[in-house]
Amino acid sequence: MNVTDPIADMLTRIRNVAISNGTLVSMPSSKIKAEIARILTEEGYVDSYDVVDGDQPYQKVLRIRLKYIGERRHRRPLITGLERVSRPGCRVYTKKTDIPWVLSGIGVAILSTPKGVMTGQRARKMGVGGELLCKIW
Repeated sequence: MNVTDPIADMLTRIRNVAISNGTLVSMPSSKIKAEIARILTEEGYVDSYDVVDGDQPYQKVLRIRLKYIGERRHRRPLITGLERVSRPGCRVYTKKTDIPWVLSGIGVAILSTPKGVMTGQRARKMGVGGELLCKIW
């Protein structure tokens, strides 16, 4: 199936599995999706991720294991919200001074910069701006 916005598809898959209290999300892999998964793991929103071979020899599969808090009946996902900001039809770029704070610093903004994919906080420290991909809280 052809997807016009693969990052929005990734975020939607994560959101759907988090709502249904699932633990494992599988999707077609790409370099930018793997970088977003790496950032989510480093920030503590996701337990782990790995890229494995898929059914076809040329397609890799990205598997993300979600992290939950609480006991069995009262458990809830760490990710409470995901928002895609920059879309293929309307790209959103931000300067280093205009990088948004997500929920006053509780959430994470993910940017694609000339120095790679990174969080908004790290981009502020490095003094670079870029395309604002998504916000996660």
